[in-house]
This record gives sequence, C-alpha cells and structure tokens, in this order.
Amino acid sequence: MLRHEDNERLVRVGPDQPAGKLFRRYWHPALLSSELVENDGTPVKIRILCEDLVAFRDSKGKVGLVDAYCPHRRAPMFYGRNEECGLRCIYHGWKFDVNGKCVDQPTEIDSRLKENIQIKSYPAFENGGVIWIYMGPKEHMPLPPNYEWMKAPESHRFISKVEQHSNYLQALEGGLDTAHVSHLHNDRIDDPAQLVIQDPAPRIEVYPTNYGYIYTSTRTSGDNQQYIRIYHYIMPFQQMRPNLFNLFGHGELEDIPTIRGHIWVPIDDEHTTVYNWIYTYDDSMAFTQEYIEKEEAHYGRGADDYIPGTFKLKRNPSNNHMIDRHAQKMGSATGITGINTQDCAIQEGMGPIVDRSKEQLGNSDKAIIMMRRLMSEAITAVEEGENPKGTDPETHAVRPHELIIDKDKTWQEIVSNELEEKW
Repeated sequence: MLRHEDNERLVRVGPDQPAGKLFRRYWHPALLSSELVENDGTPVKIRILCEDLVAFRDSKGKVGLVDAYCPHRRAPMFYGRNEECGLRCIYHGWKFDVNGKCVDQPTEIDSRLKENIQIKSYPAFENGGVIWIYMGPKEHMPLPPNYEWMKAPESHRFISKVEQHSNYLQALEGGLDTAHVSHLHNDRIDDPAQLVIQDPAPRIEVYPTNYGYIYTSTRTSGDNQQYIRIYHYIMPFQQMRPNLFNLFGHGELEDIPTIRGHIWVPIDDEHTTVYNWIYTYDDSMAFTQEYIEKEEAHYGRGADDYIPGTFKLKRNPSNNHMIDRHAQKMGSATGITGINTQDCAIQEGMGPIVDRSKEQLGNSDKAIIMMRRLMSEAITAVEEGENPKGTDPETHAVRPHELIIDKDKTWQEIVSNELEEKW
C-alpha cells in the first residue's frame, strides 16, 4: 500500500507537480509519424503531461510542437494555416516557425513587436515511426532515445497507440505485472496445459539497473522444466517483453518470434496514451500487412476496434468493455475480446486514479513495488538537483528474452549476450 500523500506524488503529472517535473526530464512519444504525413498538412491536437499543444509538419518536413493557443489573444492554433515553413494563426495572421519564433505579424505594420514574440514550443525528434518530445529544462535535455525497436527497419517493426481513461501509473503497473497473464488473458480455462497457465503463480525476481530494472518470472513447465521470461523496465514508463514462445500454446515457438513492449505516456492525471511497439527477434522474418492486422485484432486494436477518427476503443467503460457473460461462462476468463482490451477493462475499471492506501500486495507484486520505489527516488533526485536514472542513452541497448530450461539450471548460466541489442 501507499500513503495518500505518497500516491499523490506519483500520479500528478502537471508541470508544477513532483512527478511532472521528473517526467519532463525524459523524451516521450508525442504522436505517431503517420499522424503527420504531409508537409504543410493538417495540424494535430495533442495533450501530454497536462499541456495542450499542436503538432505540424512544415514545408521542409520539420516538425513543430507548439502551444495550442496563440500568444496574441489565445486563439486556437489548430485552426491555423500551415504554409511556407510556419503555422499562421487565422485570427490575426501571426505566424510561427517550428521553433516557436514569430516570423510574420501582418497586423503590426512598422512594429518591432514580433522580435520579442515567441509561442511556447518544445524540441521534437523523429525516429522509429514516432515523433518524440522533450518538455524539460534545456540544460538537462538528454540525448534522444535510440532503443533497439527503433533501429529495426520498417519491414520488421510496427507501432500503434491507444488512449485510455486512467492514470498512467495503474496502466504501467498492469504492464509490469506478469502474474496476471495466467488469469486475465486466459480465454481457454479448460486447457490447463497452456504455457503460462500450467503454473499460475510465477516466482518474481527483480534486479535493479542504472535504467530501471530487469525482472523475471519463473513458472514450472512440465515435470522437470521451468519457463522463464526476462523483462526490462526502463524509466519512467516503458516495458520490454519477449514473445518467442506461444504463451497460450504448449511450449512451441511463435511463427514469427518477436520482442514487444509499451510506453505509457500521461495525457493528464486521468488519461494515458499507450504506445504499443513490436519488432522481429531477428532479420530472418519480416512482417506482412496480414500478420500485423491479425496481431492487432488479436489484441483488440484492429481497425474496427477504434471509434472512427480517434485512438479510443469502442470497448470502453461506457459499455462495460462489451463483456460477454455467456462467453465467460463457456471458457473465457473475462468474456472480453482482445488482450489489450482486457488490460484496459481492469485499469479503467479501477477508476481514473487508484486509492493505493486500500490495496493489499503480495509476492507477485515485487516488480510493482520496486518501480514505485525507483520512481519515488527519482522524484527526490530531481528535487535535489540531480539527474534521474534512465536518461543515459547507453542504457537503451537492451532486449528481453525467454527460455525453457531444466529445473536445476539458472537463466544466468545460459543467457550470455541475449539481453543485448542485435539490430
């Protein structure tokens, strides 16, 4: 459990809040590159860390991330005309470049006012199909992220996103909680031989690192073997996991072994954008469009699962995530379609912000407890003028792994360089 005041330090993400100041020391996904395809195209509204912004791609392809409102009379910049390397407010024609500099002010003839006018803007960086944003002090800006999934070619990676109505922390905790996979995602409760169902109480171990931690889940598999998954938690809110085996099969490898993960970016205190990335384990197999469509539909993120024109799911709290009680009786643990949707149902069903003073934690919660501790320590470090963990780009060169080995072996004996990037 957490005291109310400790919980508040972790869940509030505004610019003047302790966690908000911490998160502004990292680069975060702001939107997908596919949302800004065209130079001088339609601007996009974004909200991140309690701030409303507008994204646009200028005539030369550069991305601007600026305040949602013009500094003149606070007119909405979303309606602006994107032209000739700048976004022009349609109210009085004030125009700003991607760095926030005012480059034209047609209502102020013979005035030097524009020389002192700047719209709030943030640095942007584009890589891995994502437009990243840095919202913190310039003197503390780390090098841009360069995770292994960003280095895989487009033919071997994919990324999507979903917006959900919950605080980032309960979403992150759900992603770090490996024990729930045996229960929440069991759509065939009459098949106890499934790889992650054979042993529903995995043993959790956590190994702190300079970027967060490695954590493992160990499940008994058959009479003399154990199934071990090795994950990474990268501060402040990214998880990496292996998908070499078919989790709900009987020990066979996936047709296309992959590595997957999520980044849970706070929209504000009560909403989160979840970026879901996947890339192939090696270069021997590329993704097909058919494969991606099948996988996204399996997770509840297929094209037909979204409310048109949004990144919100049709299955949401307003309709109880379309739970099918008959399917639940007939063998699905939840009666909810889609692994991603099952996670959302629990995380959103807790309410916008969980009261953690009422929880009762167990041995399976080790990874969650450690994450909260690291996050609290990082908040304190920033308050004391220090750099938080996870801002060193050298910590990005990691990958997760999983294996089935004899019970008398340890994963450390067998895994050599499998936790290092290969792309």
